[in-house]
Amino acid sequence: MSDTASSPDDGPARGGRLLLAGWGVFAAVNAVLMWYFPGGETIPFHFIWISIALVFGMTPMSRPSMNITLGLVTAVTAVILVHHAVIGEIGVEETTEVPLMALVFLVMVWHVNRRQQAMAELRRLAATERRVAENQRLFVRSASHELRTPVTVARGYVELIRSAHTDPQTAEDTGIVLEELGKLDALTARLVTLAALEHPTVLAEVDLDAVLDKTVRRWSPVAERDWRAVGDVGVVLADGDRVETMLDCLVENAVTFTVPGDRIELGAHRADGMVVLTVADTGEGIPPHDLPHVFERFRSGSTAGERAGSGLGLAIAQAVVAARGGQLAVTSTLGRGTTFTARIPEVPHAPVPFTADRSAARG
Repeated sequence: MSDTASSPDDGPARGGRLLLAGWGVFAAVNAVLMWYFPGGETIPFHFIWISIALVFGMTPMSRPSMNITLGLVTAVTAVILVHHAVIGEIGVEETTEVPLMALVFLVMVWHVNRRQQAMAELRRLAATERRVAENQRLFVRSASHELRTPVTVARGYVELIRSAHTDPQTAEDTGIVLEELGKLDALTARLVTLAALEHPTVLAEVDLDAVLDKTVRRWSPVAERDWRAVGDVGVVLADGDRVETMLDCLVENAVTFTVPGDRIELGAHRADGMVVLTVADTGEGIPPHDLPHVFERFRSGSTAGERAGSGLGLAIAQAVVAARGGQLAVTSTLGRGTTFTARIPEVPHAPVPFTADRSAARG
């Protein structure tokens, strides 16, 4: 590469020098006009001071350069006004405009410097947040892939040991190991899901009411609850897999904090151009001090105890909704239950005709 090649910063620097040179010519012309038109120097005087303020706002200036430029402008305009006052063309009081304009300029410089410092701090904080977010994404992607293989291998060996030994103690011990490996496997699956949410969503026609019914049928054998599904949305454009993932995360949370006999109800309806999905339960509810933190990653409720999971379920549900430009909110009353409400903008699409197959599927 040639030694004369210019750096990316040469363009802005050259532009700044040209602007300063142009301003110098403009200021000199106005100074000449001030000198040769005593009594009519008001307009060129203010042109000089306004132009230096504009140049300072548009072109970075070092403190020494700014001080020298301000000193020259102050000295030149002061000499001209004092000369005009001495020869009687203007009143002496008009010469006070020079220190006043200099003071106004210095106040402006102070304000601009404070703003620049504040913007620099905001940029630093934003860069720090981006680095933290990127490190989290790298961790999620790496951990999810690195954990799956050893967990699968360990599960296989434990099952071999369990099948080769029939004594009760071995069966109990291997059962505990398999249970813990199952939890680790579930955590790995959640990490994989969280990493997949970074990729663009693929929209297709999805019958949300049928998705609610399917979710209830899948979860009914898992937990003895009063299961209900109430939907009147029909077919919408959505990512069916992600919708099911979101519902599973919310339903799993509802199951965790309810007991047999409690009601868990899934709902879907339209409101103000939004598709509204709800998962409500009549469980123990969430303490008020936990509500602001329910969607934080790796955080479980203070009342979860041994029921605490990975702390990723609600974070995944929120990420799914946010990826579609929606919002996930929670309301809860201790002893009366919790309701999660996802409001997602509806994507317009061509009407889908009602068919007998769809009606049968819901029935």
